Amino acid sequence: MHTSSKSAVVYENSLAFAQQQDALDPLKKYREQFYFPQMHGRDVIYFTGNSLGLQPKKTQDYILNELEDWATFGVEGERLARNPWLSYHEQFSESLSKIVGAKAVEVTVMNSLSVNLHLLLVSFYRPDKNRTKILCESNAFSSDRFVIESQLHVHGFKTADAIIEVAPRQGEHCIREEDLLEAIEKNKDSLALVLIGAVNHYTGQAFNIKNLTAAAHQAGAVIGLDLAHAAGNIKLQLHDWQVDFAGWCTYKYLNSGPGGISGIFIHERHLNNPQIPRFGGWLGVSKESRFKLNREFVPATTAEGWQLGTVPVLLLAAHKAALDLFDETGMEALVAKAEKLTGYLEFIIQEVNKTQDQQLEIITPSDKEKRGSQLSLIPHKMGKEFYNRLMHAGVITTWLEPGVMRCAPVPLYNSFEDIYRFGELIRELAVS
Repeated sequence: MHTSSKSAVVYENSLAFAQQQDALDPLKKYREQFYFPQMHGRDVIYFTGNSLGLQPKKTQDYILNELEDWATFGVEGERLARNPWLSYHEQFSESLSKIVGAKAVEVTVMNSLSVNLHLLLVSFYRPDKNRTKILCESNAFSSDRFVIESQLHVHGFKTADAIIEVAPRQGEHCIREEDLLEAIEKNKDSLALVLIGAVNHYTGQAFNIKNLTAAAHQAGAVIGLDLAHAAGNIKLQLHDWQVDFAGWCTYKYLNSGPGGISGIFIHERHLNNPQIPRFGGWLGVSKESRFKLNREFVPATTAEGWQLGTVPVLLLAAHKAALDLFDETGMEALVAKAEKLTGYLEFIIQEVNKTQDQQLEIITPSDKEKRGSQLSLIPHKMGKEFYNRLMHAGVITTWLEPGVMRCAPVPLYNSFEDIYRFGELIRELAVS
């Protein structure tokens, strides 16, 4: 047995315990609302919600509805479809505001994540003769690095001169908060922007965004977030924390399909500021002006003012199928289950390590306040072969070079029995 210091749950490494926890789970019914890939005649153990979430069973019907309305109404579907296309995107603001901790006027949907980060940096990376630098984590996802570097180059700066990367200390995997705060303070006179992933894609470390935002603002800098691994995963309070802007994809924890529509957040204090530049498009103007063919771009006074062109309706349909489930459950219940699931996964791995020389090192923080639904593992004994064998056995995880396997149990559709079975497979691999 094991009693977590961070939870009232007393964990046991037994099938009976796992099944008991599943029976008590208030979210257990949602597992049946997703399609699971099949392998060896049964559902796979799917621990890859941090890369691509499973498909809700409602998604096909939601998309089919739009195809039917297109066939029935043609262009008149803009106003006659069951979800009129012109205003379809507007219904997402309330749902997304609850997921990221925002006001409805501060969020909207558009484009893909990298495109949105570029558009947001047009507005919020405004270097002057003194402030030119961008601070980020050293092991940020590569596309974030590409966005930062290309924005620097557009402004005529060399990467080596204008980027500040904060790395883990020697021999450590995660970045210490004090090192981030120290880097912000040290560069306060030259820092223009802090751009960081709220949850690091590689280690699963969740940063203290409230503290980082306060430090960035104290230094006179703007702060923006990549929420790709945070939206729908951890509790966020973007408005209350005073974050300036954020962007996220929806195909990971938000289960909205491969290449799904992206979302953005812009704090309300920026929404009606004419001094903030942006790229303009017809959907970014007020509703009253969209079809008047005005020559002057006057943006809407909500986050919609950053939209450009028509939002893809079929992607919105897939997004709605997923967000309807989030509306039913709420983030509080999801986060509560996620903490228990991830804690049980940590316990099971530690139990296996005690009895087998598997040497599965967990590099994700043990503190539940510093992680979400992900544990990153280094299989020292077998390396990538361990990942390959698990895949062959029906466990889908993700592998990142140079040697980390990420496991993400998602509260909407993963179970305690999934985790127990995973532990048994690890044990079998250790002796095979």
